[in-house]
Amino acid sequence: MDGCVDHSAGSTDAVLLEEALRATHHHAIASMGRADALLFGRVTYQMMEEAWRLETRTLTMPEWTDPFARTIDAMKKYVVSSTLGEVDWNAELVRGDLAEAVQALKQEPGKAVFTGGVRLPMALAELGLIDEYEFVVQPIIVGRGPSLFAGLSKVIDLKLVDRIELSSGAVALRYEPRR
Repeated sequence: MDGCVDHSAGSTDAVLLEEALRATHHHAIASMGRADALLFGRVTYQMMEEAWRLETRTLTMPEWTDPFARTIDAMKKYVVSSTLGEVDWNAELVRGDLAEAVQALKQEPGKAVFTGGVRLPMALAELGLIDEYEFVVQPIIVGRGPSLFAGLSKVIDLKLVDRIELSSGAVALRYEPRR
């Protein structure tokens, strides 16, 4: 609830934590169905690839995560990075001017391009390139770790367009920027 986006932080109650993770993954599958592709920075891409790339995954995940793994594994991915030499896993590197590259992606036919992480969404918000924000607010206060949009240089007024209560007590909130 405090804006912390540290994936290693969660409830100290194992049952509550699993319920929250199940509900969040189920919701993420539905959300990703509204997109044609994912846009990640290097750190998020590498973290997601390690956890969810089926062909090379070395992590053991609970069976209930399989639908999420299959969904994200199959999706097209764009990776913003100046340090990676190449990517695979249905991915393509995005180089050059971020604003121009993202504008070009947004002009392609089809559904939306979703992003996640901390630094890339911040950069996209600064450039006014986010058409919709979705926040999944977990019923926990962590009090440490990276915070979403910490240091944003401008105020972005948002209008609520959807609200979904998850079975875990989390709430998924979708907003559009007021322009």
